[in-house]
Amino acid sequence: MEILGASLRICVDDIDTAIPFYERLAGGRAQRFDRGGVQVAAVGSFLLMSGPEAELEILRRVTATIAVGDVEEAHRLLTDLGARVLAGPVPTPAGRNLLAMHPDGSVFEYVDQRG
Repeated sequence: MEILGASLRICVDDIDTAIPFYERLAGGRAQRFDRGGVQVAAVGSFLLMSGPEAELEILRRVTATIAVGDVEEAHRLLTDLGARVLAGPVPTPAGRNLLAMHPDGSVFEYVDQRG
C-alpha cells in the first residue's frame, strides 16, 4: 500500500475564522466542502471540521486521515494485518474513503482520489 501523506484533523468552532490562519500557515488556499452536516476545509496538511457537536464527537475519534494510492488495496492490507474496517470503502467528493480500527484501537480514515 502506498501512503501518500497524512492530514491532521482539527475540529473548530468557527471554520470561517479558522481558515485564514491555516491558509497563511500552510501557504495555500482552502478547499471547502460539506459532508454529513459538517463543514470541512482542507488546507495543506490540515483538515478543519466544524458542525454540530454530536457529529464532531464522532469525528474526534479518528486519529488522522491517511492519503493512499488505492483505498481497495488499503482495505485488503488492513484486513490482512488484523485491522477492523468500520465503514467503507465509500465514494467521497474527491474519491473514496474507509474508516479502520487498528489492532491497538486507533481509528484512521484512509482516502484516495480515485473515482
